[in-house]
Amino acid sequence: MKLEFPKEIERFGAIRFGGLQKIFELDSGGKTNGKSTRSASAIQNVSSEALSEIESQMAIVVPVRNERLKLIEGVLCGIPHPCLIVVVSNSPRSPIDRFRMEEDALRDFCIFVSKEALIAHQKDPLIAKAFAETGYTNILNEQGEVHDGKAEGMIIGTVLAWLAGKKYVGFVDADNYFPGAVEEYVRVYAAIFALSRSPFTMARIAWHSKPKIVESKLFFRKWGRTSAQTNSLLNRLLAHYTGFETEIIKTRNAGEHAMSMDLATSIDYSSGYSIEPYHIVNLIEKFGGIVESTSPDLMNKSVEVYQVESRNPHLHEAGDEQHIEGMYYLAMQVLYHSPICPEELRTEIYQEMRQKGYVGNGSPPAKPRYFPPIQTIDRSLFTEAIKGAQYAKIIKEKIR
Repeated sequence: MKLEFPKEIERFGAIRFGGLQKIFELDSGGKTNGKSTRSASAIQNVSSEALSEIESQMAIVVPVRNERLKLIEGVLCGIPHPCLIVVVSNSPRSPIDRFRMEEDALRDFCIFVSKEALIAHQKDPLIAKAFAETGYTNILNEQGEVHDGKAEGMIIGTVLAWLAGKKYVGFVDADNYFPGAVEEYVRVYAAIFALSRSPFTMARIAWHSKPKIVESKLFFRKWGRTSAQTNSLLNRLLAHYTGFETEIIKTRNAGEHAMSMDLATSIDYSSGYSIEPYHIVNLIEKFGGIVESTSPDLMNKSVEVYQVESRNPHLHEAGDEQHIEGMYYLAMQVLYHSPICPEELRTEIYQEMRQKGYVGNGSPPAKPRYFPPIQTIDRSLFTEAIKGAQYAKIIKEKIR
């Protein structure tokens, strides 16, 4: 893969936010002159061998909830073969057992492509037991089950990848109609990890476009309304502290993103769909130098955030207006309640919440649930608690 070096870099405390990068070649071939990655040029080359090496150390987590089986199968076939697939489903088990259908589809896929994959249900009592016994109880509801929510499924997937000894973890949504787009996202993750100089790295995808039908023709829309609004909030936060207006953040609610495991296990998480903008907010909280860091040992190290624009268009199941508005409200919540949010911006956010009817006059906005870093979990205790599950047996084989 050939992609450009970030033209813009916004340095904020220990964080380097890279501007949007463009891909020049999806496949740049093998090694040339013995070189597989990096050069002095503004165009960076990552060989197919280097991509494959990174992919063999990467788990791809696919959160699932009621997606069509054909869609899920397409996503699975787009994930490069060296990667470990981790499916975390929160689909209903009655009156029709959707999870069993997903499990069967994954098993058939693995037989044909000759690989292993993990699949777990979000409400698995063994997983709930493991979280309870390791003290990671924020993720559990009053019934002792893991809460519903995308973030909660992503946390489970990250923990399973961590237990399997993977060095990187990436996420792709299960409702993507283009398997080729999924393949591109994962290869972008691998390219970024091959080029990064820091063990604490995040790669975020900015979709090239989202096709929709307008007057019987395909229209390739660049930015959605919610995306632009959420980007603006995060950029206004950075500008408040730097004193310079910026548009560096382009990946707002990036469902397609990846992290080095060192970073994935060091940051906090928030619930549901708030997790995607919260990743950026929490990085600034922990490593921006505004408030006292809860990870002072990492403050002397660089945290690198890369944003790459895909070449494939992104076509997925369309959410209704209520769902889209809800995602923006969640982004507003995590920033409003953050200790790094300046009072002026907090007031503006609250006024907008009132105008949109998200909150009543004088009512505080809801606060997402927050979860501590995954590295606080005792790996041995967690592994022991889930030892009877099929996915635990595969993890054990991967570690060997």
